[in-house]
Amino acid sequence: MKERIKRIFEHVEGDIDGIIILNSTKPHVDLTFYYVTGLINGEFEGSGAIMYPDFSGEIFTSPLEEESALKSSMPVTVLKKRNERDDLFKERLKGMKRVGVNSTELTYHAYMKIREATDAEIVDISDAIIESRNLKDREELDRLRKACWIASRVAEDMIDFIEPGMKEYELAAEISYRMRKLGGHGDAFDVIASSGPNSAEPHYTAGGRVIEKGDFVVMDFGSLYKRYHSDITRTYVVGEATQKQKKIYETVLKAHDAAMAMIKPGTTGAEVHNRAADIINDTEFRGMFTHGLGHSLGLSVHDGSGLSPNVDVDLAPGMVYTVEPGIYIPGYGGVRIEDDIVVTEKGCEVLTDATRELVEL
Repeated sequence: MKERIKRIFEHVEGDIDGIIILNSTKPHVDLTFYYVTGLINGEFEGSGAIMYPDFSGEIFTSPLEEESALKSSMPVTVLKKRNERDDLFKERLKGMKRVGVNSTELTYHAYMKIREATDAEIVDISDAIIESRNLKDREELDRLRKACWIASRVAEDMIDFIEPGMKEYELAAEISYRMRKLGGHGDAFDVIASSGPNSAEPHYTAGGRVIEKGDFVVMDFGSLYKRYHSDITRTYVVGEATQKQKKIYETVLKAHDAAMAMIKPGTTGAEVHNRAADIINDTEFRGMFTHGLGHSLGLSVHDGSGLSPNVDVDLAPGMVYTVEPGIYIPGYGGVRIEDDIVVTEKGCEVLTDATRELVEL
């Protein structure tokens, strides 16, 4: 974990004497805690980590999480009473002039606990953390590949499962169940299973609509594996596709493949997005691609960066993103095709390998 801590310090602007990651209660638990400690199990509410310029670090936690914490290579301090944490802060931060915090994940209450413990300048290093986490190391990529393999297999399994008369929530439940059976540790996010006109909502929640012949069925889901997330979307047609459905699907697939072909070191995320958007906007479906092309993946399903005109990022080896163009027609339906990729020295490696061809069920 020393290399991860080193990476964060190297991305911080100016000198800094220490970095503190402080968790509150869920959902306000900073995933950077797991990044720097290498831990997989445990909730670690109220726990945290302190890191130093020599790239060492230590964990502080409660007796509840002691056994889990001891699996880290970092030294562990077990705090049995609440005020012990305050004393620990005062001792460890003594003499420091600048202390870094991850403001995007820090509650106001937690910030005040740090503020009360030191006279040091408290600086926001959230950008440095995003940059560091955006470049995945070998262990992270291994976990992501496994999460993507699980999601890909389930996406293909659904070809033989979906049928008219099934409810959307039944499909969502089956997806979750099968990911668990293949070794997933949970859903990366709430499964999206939409059909017919509901498929025009990019972030639809699976409901009670009955899937009918002639529907688009959009499935957007991912597996969690050792705290790392995959994210795949496949769109199938129940029965024989109409000419309009084929044209929508072919347009999205063309945009998807063109964007994938552009991904390589030095290309910007905005350029990749614009390539896909231009293809869609040159058709009768102009303006119906309504979101960014993709987002970074890792400990979070939206890991801080993206393929979007609104995010300033130059692609580099080790970055992992989704590529997910879509066309959404209100009242009719939509198509999205999403894959996960890692940028390589010469292009990209596709981590999700379920078929992308139009599937008629």
